Amino acid sequence: MTVGALTLKTLNARIVACDRCPRLREYCAEVARVRRRAYADWEYWGKPVPSFGDEQAQVLALGLAPGAHGSNRTGRPFTGDGSGDFLFPVLHEAGFASQPFATSRNDGMKLTDLWISAVVRCAPPANKPTPEEQRNCAPWLDQEFSLLKNLRVVVCLGRIAFDGLLAHAERTGKLPARARLGFAHGAEYALPGGLTVIASYHPSLQNTNTGKLTRPMFLTVFQRARELAGLQ
Repeated sequence: MTVGALTLKTLNARIVACDRCPRLREYCAEVARVRRRAYADWEYWGKPVPSFGDEQAQVLALGLAPGAHGSNRTGRPFTGDGSGDFLFPVLHEAGFASQPFATSRNDGMKLTDLWISAVVRCAPPANKPTPEEQRNCAPWLDQEFSLLKNLRVVVCLGRIAFDGLLAHAERTGKLPARARLGFAHGAEYALPGGLTVIASYHPSLQNTNTGKLTRPMFLTVFQRARELAGLQ
């Protein structure tokens, strides 16, 4: 799967080496240096987090950004934090993940028909990347979409991921500028060219602990993604 000399593997390597956002790089490095007491024995990843999954994927799960003590620690999306603890059991039940729990890059997790990415690749302070930081990261997402040749469905995990997907679609001519697509859990939109977008609440602890997002709600989203992608 290439565009010129670019592959998903080489794209991930470029993402890991990115230094476009000084604030984010300084923050991630400081978190990795200080560490949380519970993870004092860990060697934190502390770099931009590459995407993960099946390069032939028909479904993309798009998140916001790495967690400071989750992906920024483990180096893999949604691995090692509360959001991932909620996400991966659902992906396992829906048939996308080989196991229900994700703890490290070396835990044996395999994804089938699914690719996991984010609109921002570095952990931001307070989980709030600036608009400029989101724009700096946008070319990575554009290149990623060009390489995922079998992609049919994008599940946007949260409003920022949803807005990031719409911005990508506008930049690449897949959607008219300022199209009126509203975010709501379970909302579906068919974009020109055959791509379907499903919006979902983010599996953050704030949403899952309060019941705003329940496991049945989340499982329904990924089961619907399988159906729309034509997966058995």
